[in-house]
Amino acid sequence: MNVRVIPCLLLRNGGIVKSVKFKNHRYIGDPINAVRIFNDKEVDEMVFLDIGSRAAKQGPNYELLSDIASEVFMPFAYGGGIRNFDDVRKLYALGVEKVIFNTVAYEQPELVSKAVDMAGTSGVVVSLDVSRSLFGKYSVVTHCGTNNTSVNPVEFAKRMVDAGAGEILLNSINRDGTMDGYDLDLIKQVSDSVSIPVVAIGGAGNIGHFNEAVHAGASAVGAGSMFVYHGKHRAILITYPTYQEIRKIGK
Repeated sequence: MNVRVIPCLLLRNGGIVKSVKFKNHRYIGDPINAVRIFNDKEVDEMVFLDIGSRAAKQGPNYELLSDIASEVFMPFAYGGGIRNFDDVRKLYALGVEKVIFNTVAYEQPELVSKAVDMAGTSGVVVSLDVSRSLFGKYSVVTHCGTNNTSVNPVEFAKRMVDAGAGEILLNSINRDGTMDGYDLDLIKQVSDSVSIPVVAIGGAGNIGHFNEAVHAGASAVGAGSMFVYHGKHRAILITYPTYQEIRKIGK
């Protein structure tokens, strides 16, 4: 079975943006156009993370998500701006296959369990944004990278497994947008500690990085910059590996 290779797109104010270490956001383009291109490339799965909804103290952009759902040919996951169970219910009703919990999983872990009761473990993902200090200490960070909880990601991942989450989306803030490779130590620590799939994101720049992440314990790999940038000057161009390249990942 091929390793899942997942485009992870950041949304803000209705558009796609890209960041470096959760800063310096650059506008990339219209998400509907991106979805159509990824449709043509026969992508198996997509992730959309709205980083603007919580900052603006708004819920999910249901109008945009409805447009995405009507265009996308593959299953997609969404996270961002989730405040309560009503938001969760509306997302599933729109056609979101997997709901991603980040800050709200830290603030309201019981919401993760309620979502599992509704959709099953396969429909619930918890996203961990993790910062690494100069001394090598890992901490879970919430509120789009602005609130350091001082909670170890291994400890938090175990809590989310107990809450019923079916998957962990593991993001290294220090590697975000750098295209220098994943944080392999972080991937190994978390994947070794839980029995559910870990999707590694943050730092992918080439196919070799996917291999490294899988060998470190990731069940799947995600990327943003690698799929929207081309060349050393980071010209905007949406790309995706060929089927033949994906087949070789993890071998």
